[in-house]
Amino acid sequence: MFLTAATVAMGAATLPLTTGVAHAAPPAQLKTQVPGYYRMMVGQLEVTALYDGYIDIDTKLLKYTSAREVQSLLARMFVKSTPGVQTAVNAYLVNTGTHLVLVDTGAAACFGPTLGGILNNLRAAGYTPEQVDTVLLTHMHGDHACGLTTADGKMVFPNATVRADKADADYWLSESNTAAAPEGGKPFFEMAQKAIAPYIAAQHFKTFDAAAGEQPVPGVRPVVARGHTPGHTGYLFTSGKESLLLWGDIVHSHATQFRRPNIAIEFDVDSHQAVQTRKRMMADAAKNQLWVGGAHLPFPGLGHVRREHNGYAWVPVEYGPIRSDR
Repeated sequence: MFLTAATVAMGAATLPLTTGVAHAAPPAQLKTQVPGYYRMMVGQLEVTALYDGYIDIDTKLLKYTSAREVQSLLARMFVKSTPGVQTAVNAYLVNTGTHLVLVDTGAAACFGPTLGGILNNLRAAGYTPEQVDTVLLTHMHGDHACGLTTADGKMVFPNATVRADKADADYWLSESNTAAAPEGGKPFFEMAQKAIAPYIAAQHFKTFDAAAGEQPVPGVRPVVARGHTPGHTGYLFTSGKESLLLWGDIVHSHATQFRRPNIAIEFDVDSHQAVQTRKRMMADAAKNQLWVGGAHLPFPGLGHVRREHNGYAWVPVEYGPIRSDR
């Protein structure tokens, strides 16, 4: 396009008509986030990540490392450590076509006001808690199990059977273990027992033996992932040529533990076993190019694990339309 002298003159002539126009102030900033769910297909499985919220983790809880190394690894990923490392809490809803399976349930009100968003996000995603027929717990820590019940102790998922590995149930539901726990550890046992109680009363709680390969849902393979807790379990969902491993608490700090899988956290019941489990599961996920869903990975916590010369790297899912043709 070429401008003629007449065009330029015409434009100049209109300037006085516009330069004095007052513009209204923009509306107030909303400062609210989008609903916390993300959906993708794994083969013919519909997977919906649900955001429960976040918790700030003190870096002093990380073990088998130094403060200097931790700060270096955090800085490398542009992660701030004040007032703590922001760590997501995620759950996953899988519609298999025959079952609606929820893996973990979030923290409800057990760990403060920054958590407890699972139910609102479940509804925002188009489902209701009454539609869930199976709840699979990776383990019975409160940020995974407290969402099972309401504040007055009623079942949030009244039509669901809750399944957990027998070793985890035996550990957390044991009165003798509760009594023997240090004072700082007793609340973890009490939260698990309170969350499971109404399901036991209604005969909606059933254990399985992951080590024996017993499937809690047809077609869903439990993956033994002990260390973080005695019965910590991942779940492998497969459809066609694609598989998704929902691995629970294999990683709490993505900025440090992918690069240095030997870094543990104080919440581990058996830190040495947890480190060995993390190394094994990262290696398997990378080798087999599995989709991975992590309870404490940055939301939506879905992606792949890539092996690097020094440790591993997390490759998050790309946002995109729902497609079932891949």
